[in-house]
Amino acid sequence: MHTSSGPARPRNAEILVAEALEDTRVVLVNGARQCGKSTLVKVAAKGRDAEWRDLDTALTRQAALDDPDGFVDFPGLMVIDEIQRSPDLLLSIKAQVDRDPRPGRYLLTGSARVLGLRALPDTLVGRMETIELWPFSQGEIDGATDHFIDAVFAEGADLRHTSTVSRAEYADRVARGGFPEAVARTNDKRRRVFFNSYVSDLVARDVQQLSEIERTTEIRALIQMLAARSGQLLSTSTLSRELGLATTTITRYLALLEEVFLIKRIPAWSRNISTRATAIPKVSFVDSGIAANEIGADARSMLRPTGQFGPLFEGFVLMELARQLTWAQEDIQLFHYRTKDQVEVDAVLENRRGKVVAIEVKAASTVGTNDFRGLRHLAERLGDDFLAGIVMHTGQQTLPFGPKMLAMPAAALWEARVAAVPHNATCAATRPV
Repeated sequence: MHTSSGPARPRNAEILVAEALEDTRVVLVNGARQCGKSTLVKVAAKGRDAEWRDLDTALTRQAALDDPDGFVDFPGLMVIDEIQRSPDLLLSIKAQVDRDPRPGRYLLTGSARVLGLRALPDTLVGRMETIELWPFSQGEIDGATDHFIDAVFAEGADLRHTSTVSRAEYADRVARGGFPEAVARTNDKRRRVFFNSYVSDLVARDVQQLSEIERTTEIRALIQMLAARSGQLLSTSTLSRELGLATTTITRYLALLEEVFLIKRIPAWSRNISTRATAIPKVSFVDSGIAANEIGADARSMLRPTGQFGPLFEGFVLMELARQLTWAQEDIQLFHYRTKDQVEVDAVLENRRGKVVAIEVKAASTVGTNDFRGLRHLAERLGDDFLAGIVMHTGQQTLPFGPKMLAMPAAALWEARVAAVPHNATCAATRPV
């Protein structure tokens, strides 16, 4: 099901796709269902006289199955939507682009991590560039390019930002998430209908296609449990015990949910500076709106004293950072940090030169010295490689808390600007996130 809610919003990935088509034979736009992939490739293919094939259509899938070589035989640009529906086509595409290596031959979309499919007969190594598309970032929703990562790596602890975003508005943004259909629906009840339908369809279609799962109630229970733990450490043994499932089953289900872009694991960071660093990843929902809906939280209830605003807000911030990695100018990787002594940092951003920006997330409008404990721990051990430690909060001002330490409004994620950033799509488009 493709959405058509008014004119298409500009996507930050548009230039990445356009540039990839100029020098790469096969371009794959990969991401969650209904995050806007079809709309993006329509924009990218405009004016190129492209042939369009949608594998969500049963007749088209049958044609691909009956004659895969003939299906992909086209002299110009061919767009194939939802390539994971017929991954055998990739072998035929490989043969085509080996015979005719012109760039811009195929533009594909996928709603699963296509190269991880067990049924895949071959890969397009050296012939294909993958661009991951996420649900809308907050900047895309507001009509601007999110440049926080570029700004903080350029300016370090000199970065300043003031915002008028209120705590209630942050909660609204968390509950809304970034799926185009959810953003277009202003009625909370209608959004819930979309979220419920989305998860149900995802399990019934994509998860079952990847792995024949008969007891879907188990995976639905796991999804709800993960939503309650969004932004927290991922312990398969704890999940196994609470759900009464084998750890091997939990591990398999987690891999499936990550393949269909429902969750994302944030790896642990250590650089061997401490033997006491844990290797356990964090887990976050790719979309905060789905996570909130799975635990029955709306913008109003999550702000109550017993609400779940804290963990949902942390997951929201982590995924806004993950989105920006796609188009950031530097090659940045996202981690979390935690020691066995429970010193922790929610997000660790590291560039190729080993420079680090560390971020702690606090779902409150006030910040205290103790909130910088983990950040100072990293600063002491990293020395000059530590650029800045930031506590992101729901207040309005940026305030210094000592050398390289800042309390900053979380809205800086999508409101911060950096002057005259030249675009470098080559490294950004192919970066794993």
